[in-house]
Amino acid sequence: MVSETENSTRSNGINKSTEDIFEKKRKTIESYSIIVLLVLILAVLLITFNLKLPAGCLIIAAACLGIIIVRKASDLNTSFKESLKEFSLLNERKDDVITDFSHRIREPLNNLVIISDMLMESGLQKKQKELLETFIASTNNMVTTVNELTMQSAGNLSYEHRKALRFNLFSTIQNTIELYGLKDEANIDFILNKKEFNDLECFGDPIILKQIFLDLFNTIETQSDERVTKVTVNLKKTKETGSESIIALRIQTDNPIVLINDLGVEKSLAARFIASGNGTFTQEIGTNSTVLNIFLPYTSPLPETKQSVASQKIDELIHKEKTHKDLKDLKILLVEDNLINQKITHLTLKPLVYSIDTASNGKEALDKFGTNNFDLILMDIQMPVMSGLVAAEKIRALESSTNSHVPIIAITANAMIGDKEKCLAAGIDDYISKPFQPAALIEKIKKII
Repeated sequence: MVSETENSTRSNGINKSTEDIFEKKRKTIESYSIIVLLVLILAVLLITFNLKLPAGCLIIAAACLGIIIVRKASDLNTSFKESLKEFSLLNERKDDVITDFSHRIREPLNNLVIISDMLMESGLQKKQKELLETFIASTNNMVTTVNELTMQSAGNLSYEHRKALRFNLFSTIQNTIELYGLKDEANIDFILNKKEFNDLECFGDPIILKQIFLDLFNTIETQSDERVTKVTVNLKKTKETGSESIIALRIQTDNPIVLINDLGVEKSLAARFIASGNGTFTQEIGTNSTVLNIFLPYTSPLPETKQSVASQKIDELIHKEKTHKDLKDLKILLVEDNLINQKITHLTLKPLVYSIDTASNGKEALDKFGTNNFDLILMDIQMPVMSGLVAAEKIRALESSTNSHVPIIAITANAMIGDKEKCLAAGIDDYISKPFQPAALIEKIKKII
């Protein structure tokens, strides 16, 4: 990130110096133009008095100044073009830095997301589950931040829809606050209240609630100037029609802070998470305090039933309506140069898929493709020896003479605008960017086979 900071500083310096140069040249051209105009007016006056010789001299002088103005205007235009070119180069370098950062951070984030998803299905105890939910919320906020950085030109974010869970509202918020308190320097003093006679059991996604609070914690820290901020959280559950309940959260700080920014495209994460959960909020900023009211809808839970030992997710995926070919009968070629990523993908698919072969680069994938019959290829894009795009093009070229077609899904950390289009242009059938939920990959496989 140092290079990006240097580029930004350099860009700001160029902006300032360029503006000064352009302004100086513009004023010079403007002054010369006024002089030419005055000289020509004087020449016209002299001609009216039949003083043709001095008038002619003034016209010649004005013509010379006009040539100088043209040259200076040309120099200004050339300087402007050169500045644009330099700005363009700086922007390209900045884009390269962002692209490289995006690729590097998405690889480990993908592993965290997948492992967290598996752990959630492993029958954890209540306390362990709460810890993991907070970890997932933090990881998802990191994912969202990376998405904002790399996909800012898209103008929006997509939110992963997870399986609904039964959870306790008070316990979920309390656990998030407790984990925040484990920081070396926690600058927030919390008071968490609840209405004693309200049922706080809900059915939905507790991670969205945790993500909202994590973003609020971060906002409070950044606006508190290192002072300890007292935050009071009041919680109640309001019954609505049918099985839906509205959760009312009242969050009050002892100093005036903009807790949620809901203006323009740069809305805060909390604002977008509330919207993604079909919720609403109001915010009142006073002289010495801020009051934030959040309203989120949740489903009232059905009576709890005993969970099966087997993973509900795997059971759901296995028993869904099958199309074309069963998952258990698939023979998949996984093309991935990172050994950790290979193991993570194996862990995701092995309970469902008959056979998974691996290749560490595009060339090795081509060799195995020529000697084996695969039902599906999962292709990384950025690899040594031969990239996934080149390998996909060569596979399609080989298939053109055999009238066969093996589906290819790109699994890649390349998630910038236009990367998906590059994959499709190379003959790849579908695309999933890291980090992704295991269920999302399974769904793509089921749709394509």
